[in-house]
Amino acid sequence: MCPERLSHPTIHAHHQHYVWDNAIAPVRTVAPGDTLTFEVNDASAGQITPTSTAGVFDDYDGARVNPVTGPIFVDGAEPGDTLIVRLEHYEPSGWGWTAIIPGFGLLADQFQDAQLRHWSYDTSGSKPLLFGDVAAIPLAPFAGTIGIAPREAGAHSIIPPRRVGGNMDVRDLVAGSVLKLPVEVPGALFSIGDTHAAQGDGEVCGTAIESPMSVVVTLDLAKSASSAMPRMNVPLNAPIGVGGRAIVSTGIGPDLEEAARIAVSEMIDELAREQALSAPDAYMLCSVVGELRISQIVDAPNWTVSFRMPCAIFD
Repeated sequence: MCPERLSHPTIHAHHQHYVWDNAIAPVRTVAPGDTLTFEVNDASAGQITPTSTAGVFDDYDGARVNPVTGPIFVDGAEPGDTLIVRLEHYEPSGWGWTAIIPGFGLLADQFQDAQLRHWSYDTSGSKPLLFGDVAAIPLAPFAGTIGIAPREAGAHSIIPPRRVGGNMDVRDLVAGSVLKLPVEVPGALFSIGDTHAAQGDGEVCGTAIESPMSVVVTLDLAKSASSAMPRMNVPLNAPIGVGGRAIVSTGIGPDLEEAARIAVSEMIDELAREQALSAPDAYMLCSVVGELRISQIVDAPNWTVSFRMPCAIFD
């Protein structure tokens, strides 16, 4: 537990919203440099519980996904400024879930049946998260959705990321990271959610280890220093620091999405063969610890996408 947590004002999880909208009233006003603790619900907004089965998706409300806690009005923030978000500390809950949700994910056409896996983990990080008896995954908590309100009026979906942040799912945003967001409305209207215990680059099946947490954040301001897109400064060992060798699959072709699909499909085949995993389990494992990368985008007309799995998780 963060020693200073009790001295920070807490924004409780019931202060949540499901869209980006600059008309949502702020729940608190803070000064630049203030530190807050945010309680964050899981990505299902509580629809999935530790006793849920895959049947939960038979009556799943897609409008209640990726809730974010907030918004927070930062005094003095104006369009053209930069909101500086310092991620001080994550306090994981010890429970999370990963799912294949029908119609969602990079390979949604190949994996059409709902799957749900629960995780129970050591919140200190001293023990890895266990994927059955096959893999051990280091705890690497981060917030998948961090953003501020856009200038355009009205409600905007919380699912796609945008220039003011949002559902970016950048797993490097661990404790010690700094995120810089271009302010577009007075007060910035900051919110945070979608906390993960671990995630692979690409989050290929559509979910990571979705886990409710508390997050300690310091909000600061740089005047008249806005960039066009989010920028970040992260620890060099972010996010999990798994060393050693890796298994790598590739996808090559003129379309990046199709190349990514090929690379992930090849890795699923490899894991099914070498680790005796079912295809759905291999797909979920790829989503929580793999690394999907653009290896080259200059050798026209074909691009190379690679997908890495650290061998250390299988030791």
